[in-house]
Amino acid sequence: MGIYTDKRKRTHTPDGYELLLHQSGHLEYDFNWHLGPYWSKFLIEMRDNARFMAVKCDECGNVYIPPRAVCGRCFKEMNEWVEVGPEGVLQGFTIVRFPYINPNNGELMKVPYTAIWVTLDGATTRMMHFSNETDEKNLEVGMRMRAVWAKEPRPTSIHAVEYFEIIK
Repeated sequence: MGIYTDKRKRTHTPDGYELLLHQSGHLEYDFNWHLGPYWSKFLIEMRDNARFMAVKCDECGNVYIPPRAVCGRCFKEMNEWVEVGPEGVLQGFTIVRFPYINPNNGELMKVPYTAIWVTLDGATTRMMHFSNETDEKNLEVGMRMRAVWAKEPRPTSIHAVEYFEIIK
């Protein structure tokens, strides 16, 4: 039975049916990985200073967020950090209304929620996040959005930004 032993210790339903167990494999495991210098700086700046940092290519001028080590156009290493956002332009969105299991925590996702793609002011690339707006009638590609930072202490993750809101 391993780590999935039924802690309720029930073997039958209230009306007498045997509770069956079907094992289809082990899906949960702990893991760690090194984020490297670019993502580490990106997430620490979000957590500690409530700001977005991106990298700029000194060859073509592209500004990447999330940051990356090498320019996708010039293939040059990038080491110049610049602040972008926290406002930007909505590039696309999708409203999810179908519930599913969140692979990050194993819980049922709360729906509806809105996934967005936003290009922050000063950036060339767009980043994906969430919006607090769940009515597509109120969203339009090209509209202005603003990051709403999570309350302190902010997590060391992309969730240091709770969501993006429409700038009215």
